[in-house]
Parts: sequence; C-alpha cells; structure tokens
Amino acid sequence: MRKRVSLIACTALIACAQAVAAGNKEETGKDIAFDRSRGNCLACHAMPTLPDAEQPGNSGPPLIAMSARFPDKNTLRAKIHDATAGNPDSFMPPYGKHGVLTEEELGKVVDFVYGL
Repeated sequence: MRKRVSLIACTALIACAQAVAAGNKEETGKDIAFDRSRGNCLACHAMPTLPDAEQPGNSGPPLIAMSARFPDKNTLRAKIHDATAGNPDSFMPPYGKHGVLTEEELGKVVDFVYGL
C-alpha cells in the first residue's frame, strides 16, 4: 500500500513539474507582436507570409520583406521605438518611448519583424 501511495505521489509530482516547465516557455517576439494588450501589430499591419496572422488591419504597411526595406536593423528598431521621431504625424504608437514594451521585449519584436 505504501509503495502504491508513493508511486501515485511521485507521478503527480512529475506531472506538476512538467506543467510548470511548459508554462515557463520564453516569450517570443511573435508572441509579443500578436498580443493585443502590448504589441498588437496585427491591428494595423498585415503579415502576408504568416498563415496564422489572421484578421489584420490595413492602416499600416504590410510587414513583408522587412530586411530589404530596413537593411539597418537599428533603423527598424528606432521606428518601432518611436515612429513619431521620424514622422511627427505618425499614428503608430511609440512602443519604446511610452514604455509599452521593455527594451528586451522591443528587441524581440524587432528581431521577429525583421525576419518577415
């Protein structure tokens, strides 16, 4: 009986550890970009190369061939950080300037978008 209880407890402990490990997946730039409460890139931009980029907006340019459009990744980062610096009339939120995204999150989003 004790062996059975120990076996059940051990199995439950392993299952809990696996659930915690699965929940600690590192957040990607795509996760942030698709998150409606933070990046929310799909509200304004289509991502034609991604089949899971559903119901995109069309008020911003499509995010495609980004490394060709922005050969210098730092230029893309600056635009996402604060688009109003280069265009005061831009309606793109200044994600970095207003602290919507941390520097680490901003870097992940830039890496993701640059790869589109």
